[in-house]
Amino acid sequence: MNLSQRDRAVNWHPYTQMKTAEDAIAIVKGKGIYLFDDAGKQYIDAVSSWWVTLHGHAHPYIAQKVSEQLHTLEQVIFAGFTHEPAVRLSENLLKLLPENQKKVFYSDNGSTAVEVALKMCIQFAYNMGKQKTKILAFKHAYHGDTFGAMSVSGRSAWTQPFCEMLFEVIFIDPPTSENINELKSIIQKHSEELACFIYEPLVQGAAGMLMHASEDLSELMRLCRANGILMIQDEVFTGFGRTGKLFAADYLEEQPDIMCFSKGLTGGTMPMGITTASNRIFEAFLSEDRYKTLFHGHSFTANPLACAAALASMELLLKKETLCAIDLICKKHQSFSEELMQHPKVEHVRQTGTILAWEIKNNTRTSYFNETGKAAYRKFLERGIIMRPLGNVLYLVPPYCITSEELDVVYRNIMEVLDELEVLQS
Repeated sequence: MNLSQRDRAVNWHPYTQMKTAEDAIAIVKGKGIYLFDDAGKQYIDAVSSWWVTLHGHAHPYIAQKVSEQLHTLEQVIFAGFTHEPAVRLSENLLKLLPENQKKVFYSDNGSTAVEVALKMCIQFAYNMGKQKTKILAFKHAYHGDTFGAMSVSGRSAWTQPFCEMLFEVIFIDPPTSENINELKSIIQKHSEELACFIYEPLVQGAAGMLMHASEDLSELMRLCRANGILMIQDEVFTGFGRTGKLFAADYLEEQPDIMCFSKGLTGGTMPMGITTASNRIFEAFLSEDRYKTLFHGHSFTANPLACAAALASMELLLKKETLCAIDLICKKHQSFSEELMQHPKVEHVRQTGTILAWEIKNNTRTSYFNETGKAAYRKFLERGIIMRPLGNVLYLVPPYCITSEELDVVYRNIMEVLDELEVLQS
């Protein structure tokens, strides 16, 4: 049996109906923007392997730093112990975040970073002697697949089997200049029972790369602040340069109470989650009463290897060459978006930084289950390009090491696939 056949015999893949799925493509090597399968075919990874690979695959500097750490300290319990990579990573990250972010709590992926944030907010109220158990979130949100994260994500076919087990959330539309007054009335009505507001800033990724304006979000944040509602800013996707700035927070006029990070945190090298908090949040847990402790932890909290990878990735991110590369991608996307807008099969072209998205026209509503995306996915694979459409929503989130010429190759193939594509009305 080849690797793909062996895989089917033993593995269960995410977001995959294994009954009807084709054999998984066996990847044996990665270098820069490219992945190579076991037949020697080369693919451009145009979605950064689920939005995590900032600097390209098998980056030698990150590999070097992880290797050095591996020979020094690979793991130590983080309850009652600490180590240099964790302290230095926290110091370096906090310098880049809004000035009110003062403490770092480590976990191991985006969902758990969100779980930690939700527990912080609910227990914050509890420790202060208040009962605030409802959450405010955006419609069509996605914050992860664990139960707390799933609860604050939009209700959909993904969550249907568990709907009776999810806690109560008040869902609102993302803010616009037209609906802001309506949102204000909802928030004021429920302010006394809302523990927090959780949101994806500027871009709702899994919802289909839905985008909203920074000024509208800032106004909504001001309203939450005025009504004593804590704010969780989920930058798992948008963090580390994806929006064109280091963080979506850099576009906003208001500061969140808590922030969540993962995905690009380690440059895509290994799993890690981070939840940062303001001193106000942290101090609500400081007490002689041990029952006011944040009782949360993971075996691999602040894993030294993951910290080493994150430190190396952050060092690369802050280099002038990387910042110029991010700027190049933003400008190239902006120029290409104008070409996309002219295509008869395309609508709703939108961009935030290095994230470019558009929809293929069809007679049904935009949906994750729209079959048009599957056809496009296969056509791109045939051409040696990895894209993962969200139904009829196509998007680009390339690694920062992609060159202008390589972007042109991707753009050209996109236009050719659009020309060939038979739009399925389902």
